Amino acid sequence: MQNENRVRREAGRRPYALQRAGAARRRRAVGVIAVLCCLGLTPTWAAKCLFVSSYHPGYAWADGVERGLRRVLDGRCELRQFDMDSKRHKSDVEKRASARAAKSLIDEWKPDVVITADDNAARYLIQDFYRDHRLPFVFCGVNWTVAEYGFPYSNVTGMIEIAPIRPLLARVKAIFPAASRVIYIGANTLTEKKNLARFQQAAVAEGLELDARLVDTADEWLAAYRRAQEYDYIIMGSNSGIRQWDDRAVAEAIVPMTRRLSVTNHGWMMPYSMLGYTKVPEEQGEWAAEAALRIIAGTRPADIPIVPNHKWNIWTNTRLLEAADIALPRDMLAESHKVP
Repeated sequence: MQNENRVRREAGRRPYALQRAGAARRRRAVGVIAVLCCLGLTPTWAAKCLFVSSYHPGYAWADGVERGLRRVLDGRCELRQFDMDSKRHKSDVEKRASARAAKSLIDEWKPDVVITADDNAARYLIQDFYRDHRLPFVFCGVNWTVAEYGFPYSNVTGMIEIAPIRPLLARVKAIFPAASRVIYIGANTLTEKKNLARFQQAAVAEGLELDARLVDTADEWLAAYRRAQEYDYIIMGSNSGIRQWDDRAVAEAIVPMTRRLSVTNHGWMMPYSMLGYTKVPEEQGEWAAEAALRIIAGTRPADIPIVPNHKWNIWTNTRLLEAADIALPRDMLAESHKVP
């Protein structure tokens, strides 16, 4: 019930029973919608799209995925959203309960296509209930690989989330060629364990000695950050899932202890990092939304290849760079986005 209360924001006005519509009927629906939109009219019915986010509103990555998705789908299908909230309710029991609540919504509302974001929706909803089902799914934000979920299924396509780890480590090596001892700090979560494993593989290829500290609380994170100043540089994993985290308090606490370069692949970690090669969450949402529209128009999910993301941004944090008296190349500073 609590999860169902988090279902938010719908587009369109009256549902139309398309759950058993064939490809030809869905193509006619999209055609009618397009004609009405061109005439400046709002359709009174539309295909139904359900968006299941693994996380919660206010989590920066999830909000970015949602922005991209809504940018494409606004006015083009009737949209509902369900938030699993699995960063804050992260036990296996809670995740399975949330997935069952999402399934109940699917059974009741009967969407034409379901879009999911991030790993927990793929694992606990698609894998557990909808393998090779007649209902089509488009996932996005699944980290690195879908092999553990057995994708592709006949009814599933999507975009994998791959961080630009090798470009980031290669750039740091070019700037600081003597750096060899590195530490990774992140949350003690499933996603962070997957991210750490990828950094460990990349570190071997780059000839780096990589240690790691995955933590549960903000105090543990700060203690790990203080000890990390003994390394050549620090890789910042995600803070999502760390309890008692206060953005402002942590950002202020690290300034006087900062002496080493810190880098990240997460945009929301830039207040605590000096250099970021960050993924673009809107890319995930936009691609998934476009794929959903293709499915509504008659394309089979199996005919849409699973793809990785292709975009990233470069960020720098002047305050932390100055606090540690670290100089980055001028061309990098010039082309980077700056932390406000």
